[in-house]
Amino acid sequence: MTKRLGVTRRGLGRLAVAGAVLTAPRWTRRSLAAEPIKIGMPLALTGPLGSVGQQLKRGGELWAKTQNAKGGLLGRQIQLLIEDTGGNPADAVRKAQEMVERDGCNIFTGITLSSEALAVAPKLAEWKAIFISSDNGDGRLTAESFVPNFFRANISAPMGARAVSLFLRKAEYENIYGIGMDYAWGRSSVGVFKSEMEKAKKKWAGEVFSPIGTKDFSTYITKIRQSGADAVYISMAGDDYNAFLQQAAQYRLPEKVQLLSEVVDLTVPRAVGDAAIGLISSMRYCFRLDNPANKDFVALWQKEYNAPPDNNEGEQWQALQILAAGVQKANGTGTDALRTALSTIAIDDIKGHVAIRDCDHQAVQNGYMVKLVKADGFSYPVPELLATYPGEQTTPPCNKTTYDD
Repeated sequence: MTKRLGVTRRGLGRLAVAGAVLTAPRWTRRSLAAEPIKIGMPLALTGPLGSVGQQLKRGGELWAKTQNAKGGLLGRQIQLLIEDTGGNPADAVRKAQEMVERDGCNIFTGITLSSEALAVAPKLAEWKAIFISSDNGDGRLTAESFVPNFFRANISAPMGARAVSLFLRKAEYENIYGIGMDYAWGRSSVGVFKSEMEKAKKKWAGEVFSPIGTKDFSTYITKIRQSGADAVYISMAGDDYNAFLQQAAQYRLPEKVQLLSEVVDLTVPRAVGDAAIGLISSMRYCFRLDNPANKDFVALWQKEYNAPPDNNEGEQWQALQILAAGVQKANGTGTDALRTALSTIAIDDIKGHVAIRDCDHQAVQNGYMVKLVKADGFSYPVPELLATYPGEQTTPPCNKTTYDD
């Protein structure tokens, strides 16, 4: 590479572009120099829930790639700002604030843990930022901890618990035990499910919460076996979920107790294999949903990654589709206009009709129940759809985490 007066050929190219912008008519300068739309994604890419963060990252990256190939949004390219939080709420706040102050970012998505989201949400007004959840389950985020700049595009823990409870109302299981990870989402999920079981006149046999990162579940499995339960409700994710299922199979727990779950990712059966067979679960997104938009999405994902999209990958795509609709409706990314636009936005996409409601910014959408089974063409158990419940049944009343019926 030759240099002339300290300027490389690449540098001369950049100067030429800059000159074109400066000499272009005023009405074209804005498009030539359009700033990218910056979307912050502070993600737990490592740690016990790192597999969830990696899903959200892939979902965001393919969406941005696809959107940019079509010219971006409003003629502006999408730029993702991705940082690893390790699942630490303090790090999530710090890294999000750096994106605001350093990069001028005013849109966030993908924050992995509910405990991180609960730490970030109170800062949104100060930062003049919007946060569109694609994963956070804790019901409080759209109830007592709700802030106007927060939007939940995904199915929440109460909604997942509700789908399981609706399924159980017609099932034979009578004695139910609950186990969850000992943090915001796990406790929210088990708490709502317990309330639902009491209303359904089922016997609640007990509950227990395991610290994040638990490796040995033998004492928890013993408690479940001794409780007399004929079904156990599980609210886990990541490495903890895999370890629990593997050890449950080793102790032959599924032979005595039906395993139920608030949510399951494909990473689970891929990791534990046959130990996941027979698990019945709510699923926030399933690649087997039968609609044209989802078929196109699955084909796109399969081409990019040579695998079907997973639970959180679909949820991240949906969250960003909702964001795109909001940006277009607001005709920009200004915080006030975007908040107003998102408050009543509705789309028809990979999960069918999804509509944000103004009262608490929760997206009303269908709930799904699946069973993990062996299927042709897959080396691991995959979800088989058992039931679909309309969003009017699975979404709690505004600003609540429990249900009236």
